[in-house]
Amino acid sequence: MTNVETNSINSDLNPWKSDFPIFDNNLSEKPLVFLDSAASAQKPNIVINTVRDFYESEYANIHRGVYSLSAKATESYESARKKVSNFIGASRVEEIIFTKSATESINLVANSWGIQNLTSQDEILITTMEHHANIVPWHLLRERTGVKIRSVKLDKEGYLDLDHFHELLNPKTKLVAITQTSNALGVNNPIPDIIKAAHAINARVLVDGCQGIVHNSVNVQELDADFYVFSGHKLYGPSGIGVLYGKYELLESMPPYQGGGDMIVTVTTEESTYTVPPFKFEAGTPPIASAVGLGAAITFIEEIGIDVIATHENKLLKYATSLLQDSNLITLFAPTTNKAGIISFIYEDIHPHDIGTILDQEGIAVRVGHHCAQPTMQHFGITGTVRASLGLYNTMDDIDSLVNGLDKVKEIFS
Repeated sequence: MTNVETNSINSDLNPWKSDFPIFDNNLSEKPLVFLDSAASAQKPNIVINTVRDFYESEYANIHRGVYSLSAKATESYESARKKVSNFIGASRVEEIIFTKSATESINLVANSWGIQNLTSQDEILITTMEHHANIVPWHLLRERTGVKIRSVKLDKEGYLDLDHFHELLNPKTKLVAITQTSNALGVNNPIPDIIKAAHAINARVLVDGCQGIVHNSVNVQELDADFYVFSGHKLYGPSGIGVLYGKYELLESMPPYQGGGDMIVTVTTEESTYTVPPFKFEAGTPPIASAVGLGAAITFIEEIGIDVIATHENKLLKYATSLLQDSNLITLFAPTTNKAGIISFIYEDIHPHDIGTILDQEGIAVRVGHHCAQPTMQHFGITGTVRASLGLYNTMDDIDSLVNGLDKVKEIFS
């Protein structure tokens, strides 16, 4: 590779980067080139200000207070739930449950719906490209119920082997748990086709939308997903907030995941009765300010337009892929079409951690390692990759910086 020059989508022409104060307040001596949005995205001013303003002028515990401040906080929290419901096209707001993370959302389904519905005679179908958060909860469930877990293979490029999926799908399959977009590779799965095939044999489908919802518009009714989960911090919102969407009839039939305040109708020392969804699954004080901040993030995204964001990221992805493919020293994984703004690669025999450390010295933040997707790494016979993931604030300049930084890696190891 050789050094490249600044191109069209540069810092001056990106109309959104100035919305993210971290790029002005970065403490490093070099400008921050943030290429780790798949792990957690940076936060725009509207989110930061909304959370700060909520704590400064609206904060109180919700639902049970009769005083006006509590009523206002409750209104803000429930308004955020309505915003999420509209954003993903739920049929009713009660289908939106706030959790602390997408991981907790999956664990909720495993420990409520899973315990209630799955036995040692049943099978769960996952894939080799799942994040650990969509594997480990099912392993834990297997220890309790004996349910069998089967995994769909990937092809040589890292895309889902659909022939193997249909081969494994059978009348014993009661749940398909699948990612919409691979966090390690960026590849998109044909979720509508998978849901249709699963429903044809009366299996339920849980979709891990953590990466998918960031790069694509989502309508859960059109998908016909039974469960859909995502996290706020990847969607330019605060950390500590996740979402579980579930079809209401499923949520209504499921037992509570945790017990405590606000999820009950009556409690005596002898027994408890439980309220309806979503409150049945939100025991205790929820992440109130984080939910309000997620609502602000959704407002931010909707004002720009998810399609506009996707177009911007796709241009950057194509540019980065073309530059990295020019080097015979770099191996790109899933380098072809139908993927989100995630680039995963290895550079000769240089350890990813060494690459990440050198790039950091140039102000470039990338993720290195197995990305909580060890089965994906095992599929390729490697232990980890360098992952550069794109966000709304990235520019052609950032891609140029990455390429130039890799040239410095080459100089050091040559």
